[in-house]
Amino acid sequence: MANDSHASDNILQNVSPLTAFLKLTSLGFIIGVSVVGNLLISILLVKDKTLHRAPYYFLLDLCCSDILRSAICFPFVFTSVKNGSTWTYGALTCKVIAFLGVLSCFHTAFMLFCISVTRYLAIAHHRFYTKRLTFWTCLAVICMVWTLSVAMAFPPVLDVGTYSFIREEDQCTFQHRSFRANDSLGFMLLLALILLATQLVYLKLIFFVHDRRKMKPVQFVAAVSQNWTFHGPGASGQAAANWLAGFGRGPTPPTLLGIRQNANTTGRRRLLVLDEFKMEKRISRMFYIMTFLFLTLWGPYLVACYWRVFARGPVVPGGFLTAAVWMSFAQAGINPFVCIFSNRELRRCFSTTLLYCRKSRLPREPYCVI
Repeated sequence: MANDSHASDNILQNVSPLTAFLKLTSLGFIIGVSVVGNLLISILLVKDKTLHRAPYYFLLDLCCSDILRSAICFPFVFTSVKNGSTWTYGALTCKVIAFLGVLSCFHTAFMLFCISVTRYLAIAHHRFYTKRLTFWTCLAVICMVWTLSVAMAFPPVLDVGTYSFIREEDQCTFQHRSFRANDSLGFMLLLALILLATQLVYLKLIFFVHDRRKMKPVQFVAAVSQNWTFHGPGASGQAAANWLAGFGRGPTPPTLLGIRQNANTTGRRRLLVLDEFKMEKRISRMFYIMTFLFLTLWGPYLVACYWRVFARGPVVPGGFLTAAVWMSFAQAGINPFVCIFSNRELRRCFSTTLLYCRKSRLPREPYCVI
């Protein structure tokens, strides 16, 4: 459609120097911000041991994918724009660069979907999440995502879907033509389904949290106490939990007879149930913002791709296509800003680990009564 039309060639020949300057400037800014920002977040996640847990393993993988795309694929786009929307590196190099770009796109989509599932487990089934989502489980998920992404990006290298240089986009990618003449429609449909499934998982998570926030009438029932070990209908269970964790003193509460107290005080976890729940919600909010921005920045480009596949008459307007392509480029550099501005824990670790701005803090209690 738009790739072989004479109208688009005439538009490309009349590209003004100002347009080329704006493209080069914006793309150079995107490359610098993306590489530096994702590299800083990656160093932070590797260096700070408090961040060595499930959600941040996935975040590290996303940062590595964005670095790969920004450091390898974008410089070739920069060179093609500088050379007047021409490709001078050969057909094999074009296929390799297109493969890496599509690989990064599908990898981010698959990974965001897996993150949405783990976010639901972290809030709805927290005990299962803390037991099962270990380092090796996360590594298996990451390997599975990369395998699926390679399976989606590799067939066009063998001319199934066809990678080629698209002059209107200044990059090597899918050659989108009519769905009757090309089979790239299946790849786009799968990407759309992944994004839709991710939104549905977050929607279910929102409904779950909302249902648990419904307030019930308060009923005050007196609790029974024996040496500050509260039990009975009015007890919240916190005193029993503290006793099981090894903090309790005095005789065993009647409701816990036959249960052994945990005498292992090394590596004891703090009983901050409410704080952990709030922290998981903040992390889920951060990843949802990433997912929403991915959909927002890639949405116009997907519309342009579907336009090429289904529309018969008019071509995609040049201004809209250029803006859509550059918005998809900007997605690679937006995640570090989302991490810093929406996650208080990452801000604190960033200031203490990388900036060495340590603030004096009061010592924390071994547990917190809720």
